[in-house]
This record gives sequence, structure tokens and C-alpha cells, in this order.
Amino acid sequence: MQINYCKHCNEPLHGNYCSNCGHPAKLKRIDSHYITHEIKDVFFTNSGFLYTIKKLFTSPGKSIRQYLSEDRSRFVKPITFVVIASLIYTFISHLFHIGIDAYTMEQSETEFPTLNLFLNWMIDNHGYASILIGFFMAFWVKLFFRKSGHNLFEIFVLNCYISGISSLIFSVALIIQGLFHLNLINFSIFIVLVYYTWTTGQFFDKRQGVNYIKAFFSYVLSIATLSFLLTFVGIFIDIIIKQ
Repeated sequence: MQINYCKHCNEPLHGNYCSNCGHPAKLKRIDSHYITHEIKDVFFTNSGFLYTIKKLFTSPGKSIRQYLSEDRSRFVKPITFVVIASLIYTFISHLFHIGIDAYTMEQSETEFPTLNLFLNWMIDNHGYASILIGFFMAFWVKLFFRKSGHNLFEIFVLNCYISGISSLIFSVALIIQGLFHLNLINFSIFIVLVYYTWTTGQFFDKRQGVNYIKAFFSYVLSIATLSFLLTFVGIFIDIIIKQ
């Protein structure tokens, strides 16, 4: 009699599931029902994308603290959330041929080709750029809230969720601008700043007003630091090339 082995842990199989790890003896084929079920799980269940958005708009700081220390089963994972939100933003941006990033980068267009290359990369790779900015923000937040007990990676998770919501706020602004020709770019940037300050302050302790002030300055210094580094590196490379 031929013995089948679990493809996950290599234990002998006796039945439809592995007695050691619980892996199914045979996976079902991927079909339309499987794809529909996956989409439903990601977006429409109580542990999906819409649930994550709801909690991040109603009680963001508290919800992210719960994700870190109590329950991680109901939220979309932070980097996945950033990627999905960035894809939504990118789709809407291409649909209406406008973009928040393109607008802000146009204001910073320079005579240095390498610096412009960096700026254009950030426009074309919104998701990666959001993650990159998240690291800079995590550094400054950690510096301002160094006594909080949260490590750099936990703060990075906080910033991932904030970046995802920021992309969705920009997406809504682009839809309104595309449909009604109302320029909401500067207003949406202001809303993102307010959301970042509110969420970060609430995450550490909503009862202490100083936390919102520190959150505001951590955002401003994060953007300033990234802008300085991009400018410095871009100009330095261009000078070397010209020589």
C-alpha cells in the first residue's frame, strides 16, 4: 500500500488532513469561487480592508495599540495595507491623469537630473515611497517618544497604517477633483497632516496635549529630513558626473 506524505511537514498521511500540522492532504483547485472568496476576505469581512479603514478612522491610535499588543487577527497587515491603499491611489491617479505626488514634485523640479530622477521614482512608486517615508517618520517619532517603550519597528507599523490612510485621503481628493474640477490638493495635504498628528498623539496618550505637538514636529522633520537627503545625494551625484 502506497503511503502519502504531507507536503508541508513530510509526515505520513492518514485521512484528509495531516495529524501533525493540520495541512490538507490535497489542496482544492483555484477557481472562480476561490478568487471570489479571497476578495471577500480581504475587503468585506470583519477582518478585512474595510474593517481596518473603519477602525483607523474612528479610533486609530487605540486600534493600532490593540494590533501591536492584543489582537492581530482582524486587521490587514500594515505593509499589505500600505500596498493596497497605494494601488488604489495609483489607479485613481492614472484614471483622472492627476496626482498629489506629481503636483508636489512639480513644485520642486530642479536643474539636477539625478535629483529629478529620485523625485520621479517616488511619483511612480507610491507604495515603496510610502514605506521609505515611514522609516524616516519612525526615526523621528522614536526620538520624540523615546520614553514610551515602543521600539522602532512598532512605530514603523504605526506609520504604515497612517501612510495607508493618507493614500486613501488623497484618493478621495483626486476623485472629487477629477469629477468636479475642484482643486483639493493643498487641502488634502493639510488633512493628512492633521490625521497624522491626531493618530500619533492618540497612539501614545491622547490625554497629554504635548504628544500632539511632538507628533506634529515629528511629521515636519521627517519630510524635511527626507527632502534634504534626496537633495544632497542627488546634487552630489550630479556634481561627480559633471566632473
